[in-house]
Amino acid sequence: MAAGSGLLLRALGFVVLLLPVVSRGSPGAAERRCFCQVTGHLDDCTCDVETIDAFNNYKLFPRLNELLESDYFRYYKVNLKKPCPFWNDNSHCGIRDCAVKPCPSYSEEANNLAEECEEAKRLGAVDGSLSKATQQAVLQWTRHDDSSDSFCEADDIYSPDAEYVDLLLNPERYTGYKGPDAWKIWNSIYEENCFKPQNVKRPLASGRGHTFYKWLKGVCVEKRAFYKLISGLHASINIHLSARYLLQDTWSEKKWGPNVTEFQQRFDEVLTRGEGPRRLKNLYFLYLIELRALSKVLPFFERPGFQLYTGDKSHDGEMKNQLLEILRLAKSFPLHFDENSFFAGNKKEAAKLKEEFRLHFKNISKIMDCVGCFKCRLWGKLQTQGLGTVLKILFSENLIEKIPESGPSYGFQLTRQEIVALFNAFGRISTSIRELENFKNILRNMR
Repeated sequence: MAAGSGLLLRALGFVVLLLPVVSRGSPGAAERRCFCQVTGHLDDCTCDVETIDAFNNYKLFPRLNELLESDYFRYYKVNLKKPCPFWNDNSHCGIRDCAVKPCPSYSEEANNLAEECEEAKRLGAVDGSLSKATQQAVLQWTRHDDSSDSFCEADDIYSPDAEYVDLLLNPERYTGYKGPDAWKIWNSIYEENCFKPQNVKRPLASGRGHTFYKWLKGVCVEKRAFYKLISGLHASINIHLSARYLLQDTWSEKKWGPNVTEFQQRFDEVLTRGEGPRRLKNLYFLYLIELRALSKVLPFFERPGFQLYTGDKSHDGEMKNQLLEILRLAKSFPLHFDENSFFAGNKKEAAKLKEEFRLHFKNISKIMDCVGCFKCRLWGKLQTQGLGTVLKILFSENLIEKIPESGPSYGFQLTRQEIVALFNAFGRISTSIRELENFKNILRNMR
């Protein structure tokens, strides 16, 4: 996601399809239905699933997880009060101080809805507490970044409504945010921002998945990749939902853990009419793209003058060494995605398509301000900024190659916000790949 491992996408609202329950059959049958197609080489790539699993789960994930618990990476500044720019947000469940109240004289259905909304409000609230020491530290960080030629802060973090949030206190997990308002978020992303013609229905929306994939294979590799990136992010968030589900909620204890039923509803081949395994493959595609960006951006962080400033020089040095170790490990991956196939045609057409990419993704980032659940909005904004930073890196290869070893990097810059979002977003994807191994083991033993 790493800082928090959980659920933005019930959060962002993946609708659970009310399909018949599939009998479990012999041991391993449930695993085969989710994973039998998630193996071997990936489309548009030379890499295979097994290589990614081994590299991520046993080499990269443990080191990345440790890095994301450090002070530099655990605090993210975000404005959660920006209004939705596309429609009036009439969702009551996730809005702080605006939850639906139960009414004894009203219908039983209304009372159930009210209780559900109260749960979503409680679980989706953001814990904004920071210690006094941390508050003083972030003021120093801001002054340091403002005076540094290496950073260029985004305008939004200067808003009086923007505040630092401790990501470790606000893990991404089940919040109870769901229903039509939540589904509207993803519907808007897919229908309006993934280069899809309006007359081509998405899989499961019409039951004509074959038509959709015939269309998808017919478009250029860049547009196909854009769809797969968004689908991969969607899958990752659904895995967080299933892996950090609220299993028990009593006055004495909250118990979070894997919910296999939720996982199957999203990825079982039968329950999703063949769609689930495709989603998982798109997650691996997203992993490769983000891993490639980390390998490409290494020169920016290798400069002697770059530091992960927190005010503690010895700690900052340790964190930089740990960061460089992760980036060099990413660079050592043997089967990287070859981004040279992107925007390789006519220069004028390539520039036009690249600008379309930028505008579509910018639009998706704005949609995050329409998410009613604040904790879901937090992780949605962070992960879209992280993926946006990945695209920025891949589109800036020539500028990164020209970065001087010393002095400011004027041609290519990353703000603290972008750095924190980049690594936490990759941490979410890395966590998802790791969680798949857990679900495989659980499903393997199910009857």
